[in-house]
Amino acid sequence: ELEQRLKTNGVKEVILALNPDLDGETTSLYLAKLIKPIGIKVTRLARGLPMGADLEYADEVTLENAILGRKEIN
Repeated sequence: ELEQRLKTNGVKEVILALNPDLDGETTSLYLAKLIKPIGIKVTRLARGLPMGADLEYADEVTLENAILGRKEIN
């Protein structure tokens, strides 16, 4: 279903905003492996967030900088 939605809605980029822990990294790599062959850019938030910290506790400035400095997943 995810692949179909991405293909039919003209999505150009998927920004992954997962917690920077082992589970988040594993999920990011898995999703990138699924999405990149479709021709959609996959990025993740920059590392302005402390390792192991939950996104829900990040302030607006930290989140803004994390989005502006996002990195493509290879």
